[in-house]
Amino acid sequence: MKINWGTGLAIWLVIFIVFILQFVIRISVQDKYDNELVTENYYEKELVFQEQIDGITNANKNHIKLKSQRTDKGFELIFPENLDASKIEGSLVLYRPSNKKLDREEELKLDSNKLIIPKEQLVSGRWDIIIAWSYEGEAYYHKEKINY
Repeated sequence: MKINWGTGLAIWLVIFIVFILQFVIRISVQDKYDNELVTENYYEKELVFQEQIDGITNANKNHIKLKSQRTDKGFELIFPENLDASKIEGSLVLYRPSNKKLDREEELKLDSNKLIIPKEQLVSGRWDIIIAWSYEGEAYYHKEKINY
């Protein structure tokens, strides 16, 4: 039996459509391909965007920059040495874009100018580290994207 070009094209199209459909079904059903919305409360977070801009502006104006590095213990954030760590108040958010179950938020409690995020809390992959903090009534904001 000889297949002409029209029949071959139709067969190829059906095979291609089946391939695409199985790919779409697999991605939408399997949990490892789960890509959720960026955040649940998108509009509420947009309302505090100006506060974030003010915090970044204050950090730039006062020349306050956090340093960060990966260590054997985890990920380390270093606040400037000239700041009294006991006067720093705020919150730390660990945001995992690919899995909201791994997101964490905790209050900043510093004994020294170094904050260590233990490696047990960081699964390999991309993280957003967000620190909203204040020092002597002045608000600051730091956001950093890392691959751990």
